[in-house]
Amino acid sequence: MRTRKGIVTIRDDHALARDLAAEAGERLLALRSRDGHDDPAALRHAGDNESHAFLIESLSRLRPDDVILSEEGTREERLDPRRQVAERVWIIDPLDGTREFGEQGRADWAVHVALWHRTPVQPADGPAAVGPSAEATGAASAGSGSVISPPRGSGTLIAGAVALPAQGITLSTAAPPALPARREGPIRIAVSRTRPPEFVQKLAGLVGAELVPMGSAGAKIAAVVTGEVEAYVHGGGQYEWDSAAPVAVALAAGAFASRIDGSPLTYNQENPSLPDILVSLPDLAPTLLAGIRDVHR
Repeated sequence: MRTRKGIVTIRDDHALARDLAAEAGERLLALRSRDGHDDPAALRHAGDNESHAFLIESLSRLRPDDVILSEEGTREERLDPRRQVAERVWIIDPLDGTREFGEQGRADWAVHVALWHRTPVQPADGPAAVGPSAEATGAASAGSGSVISPPRGSGTLIAGAVALPAQGITLSTAAPPALPARREGPIRIAVSRTRPPEFVQKLAGLVGAELVPMGSAGAKIAAVVTGEVEAYVHGGGQYEWDSAAPVAVALAAGAFASRIDGSPLTYNQENPSLPDILVSLPDLAPTLLAGIRDVHR
């Protein structure tokens, strides 16, 4: 998709998610460069608002029949009753890692764009849809050609993209990356740099892991996909927009993702709270889930 000076061209929902996330990221980089870091609070506020406005306008114009759930939406918009009956819902975080965006030199912030569909579908081209069952098992992978049926009354993530603008990276279901082979040495677990859960510190001691503090959830899940870490574990509070897009990408790449008790991650719920998450290389999931159970006993 070319914007601003060009004609908007859309292949499919995968490409749209990728291109909108990347464009929003470019705009955030331009804002950061223009305004500087003299007033971090103002920069963060402007970043949230401008990225939200761009994504809402673009999706409303290019996918007018779809509903949007955004972190920066009003309470009334988040409670929009159409979301509970809509076939297609875009779940977006216009600026994930707002704190890091306002700190000079930090690159661990992201833009998230994901598409949820009420019923499982096989896209005309691109990777298979990813359903909640796959989110619990990591069973869906790029090019598998399979469709995971969600539980009755649920739905599935069918496209997603995570732009890491300051790192020059956009990961998406349009062309999912292959998970790198696990390196030798201790498991590296990405954790919040500002509020790492106490149980994750206990988990690290139990399984001999190394904790790697990072900013946004998108950056942490992307780190699993790119091989910077082997897992991301979080508990203590998040929302659907924090993980929908990066989870879609991680699953398309062949990673494992679930709640920390092993239950499925489900999206477009009436209450968008999704307080905990595990994303990891598939072969590490049993060890990490068992360790989490042990530290919670």
